[in-house]
Amino acid sequence: MVASTQYFRSMSTDTGAFEREAVALDERITSDGSTAWPVESGRYRLVVARACPWANRAVIVRRLLGLEDAISLAIAGPLHDERSWRFHLDPGNVDPVLGIEYLGEAYRKADPDFDAGITVPAMVDVASGKVASNGFQQLTLDFSTQWTEFHREGAPDLYPEALREEIDSVMDEIYGDVNNGVYRCGFASTQEAYENAYHALFARLDKLSERLADRRYLVGDTITEADIRLWVTLVRFDAAYHGHFKCNRQKLTEMPVLWAYSRDLFQTAGFGDTIDFEQIKQHYYGVHHTINPTGIVPVGPDVRNWLTPHGREELGGRPFGDGTPPGPPREGERVPALG
Repeated sequence: MVASTQYFRSMSTDTGAFEREAVALDERITSDGSTAWPVESGRYRLVVARACPWANRAVIVRRLLGLEDAISLAIAGPLHDERSWRFHLDPGNVDPVLGIEYLGEAYRKADPDFDAGITVPAMVDVASGKVASNGFQQLTLDFSTQWTEFHREGAPDLYPEALREEIDSVMDEIYGDVNNGVYRCGFASTQEAYENAYHALFARLDKLSERLADRRYLVGDTITEADIRLWVTLVRFDAAYHGHFKCNRQKLTEMPVLWAYSRDLFQTAGFGDTIDFEQIKQHYYGVHHTINPTGIVPVGPDVRNWLTPHGREELGGRPFGDGTPPGPPREGERVPALG
């Protein structure tokens, strides 16, 4: 079994409830010189994994804002062990820029005694090989607000100032009950803890369905950070969380509003073209041995239905506001097409 602190940053309470520990290297990368890590094009490498929802949202925001030239991308494979995320998809099992096999090596360059969660996403300072930040909650907001000098022409405003209070409120609810809620279901160690998380998850999904029934996006009439944070959990729901984490009141495909909403975003440039369903399944079913001791990875579900019409255009809204869609994914960053 992979050590829980390496990936989940979790601990078990006396009640059997799953609790996510705070990340340990969460200093921000800023444009005003207020932190030790300044915004600088080409300085940092964003380490992600296709399987991870927290990393997925960093991949989406980087792509929507056009930060590919400013921040390079390293992709860890879906499998890892007690030594941390591993670059087992790269030639020689080594990231070609950082020259490391395990992400943990970059954490220990930052702190030789590091013993907390070795997590993705992580921003690594290329020259020193040190992790600058793994602050997943703030990272993408800083992509929007601190890296503006390097945004592409036509980059959307994913965190509009006038809507930030509402966006923050919605994201807080999504994080507690949905993003982290599926993990609270999957890693509960008592029946009561599991049922509490289960009911909170589906109560929140019901409220989100009501909110999205007559509006295309969560806040305002454009895609914001709130949509990205909800979507990365929804897109993994049937492939992993419904069965593997026992979030099984309904499949996503049986929740009409959220299913249409999820397909709408999947078919939007920058979303579905970041998803590798096989890597998602390989990770969740292949790594969590206490939940799935055999390591057998399911063949299904059939994911071709993600490309079916969703009808959400009738609700109006402008996906990118006054901006434009991103171009196609870069060479080396593409995922397999559905089919």
